[in-house]
Amino acid sequence: MLQYTVRRLVSIIPVMLIVSVIVFLIVHLTPGNPAYLILGEDSSPEAIEQLEAQLGLDKPMVMQFFDWIKNIFTGDLGQSIYSSEPVTQVIMERVGPTFSLMMMSMALTLLIAIPTAIFVVWRRNTVLDPLFTSASLVGASIPEFWFAMLLVLGLGVAIPIFPVAGYVPIAEGFFTWFYHLILPAFVLAAVEIGLIARMLRDGMLEAVNQDYTKTARAKGVKESIVLMKHVFSNALIPTTTVIGVTVAGLLGGTVIIETIFTIPGIGQLLIDSIHRRDYPVIQGVVLFIAAIYVVINLLVDLLYAFLDPRIRYD
Repeated sequence: MLQYTVRRLVSIIPVMLIVSVIVFLIVHLTPGNPAYLILGEDSSPEAIEQLEAQLGLDKPMVMQFFDWIKNIFTGDLGQSIYSSEPVTQVIMERVGPTFSLMMMSMALTLLIAIPTAIFVVWRRNTVLDPLFTSASLVGASIPEFWFAMLLVLGLGVAIPIFPVAGYVPIAEGFFTWFYHLILPAFVLAAVEIGLIARMLRDGMLEAVNQDYTKTARAKGVKESIVLMKHVFSNALIPTTTVIGVTVAGLLGGTVIIETIFTIPGIGQLLIDSIHRRDYPVIQGVVLFIAAIYVVINLLVDLLYAFLDPRIRYD
């Protein structure tokens, strides 16, 4: 297990290097001059050239890339062109709202998807089965931005039950924090509930008629115990993979949701930085999201060994 973990950690380096190359090229080949945006339309060409020299934008692109890579290996993601603050500090200031939104969304997803899947398997071969299939497909197909706008108009404007903008830290009160995040968290969760519930339900249906479950029933074990102890535990392996991908994918979903609900998280930071052509922040945020994605995939692979003792990585 230790050797496998070390190998996977080492393999992260080339993955992040490839991501950094792609991000750098996309950012720097996109039309737009940060110096021009900072100084404004009335700025002189001499002033723009001087600011470009101060920001290091006058260097050849290859030299800018190698300077950035060299700084990354020393833990320095550079400084924001817009605020002159270290990129690492800017990202860390926005991590709280994004991770709060992700955790609440994931909690809602699991609290709804897992009991729903278990109940549908328990009531299999009834009218619930096609209803569940249709509902899960609809949920997985709903565009997040469209669903978010519907909830904003319905529960924030027409019937003002929930706030539709802003963020309150959990330090100012749990219920206030929960109240401000429940609507955007539900939007993120709605798309993932159908996917996870469908995967868990399919895995349980595959295991429900296996020989070991028939043996348990023949011994007089109650159906509820068979479902939870034998069927549910064996369906966790493929479902864990989907959950891991979902957790990582929520970071991408927050870009849209944070913009709609004006949550000052990493997603909102990325959108603002794109508008400002803040190259270091864009590169740092994308690299941070990629690192979280890779680490979560590694944790999911390691979790397999705990869920199924038959899995060995030696």
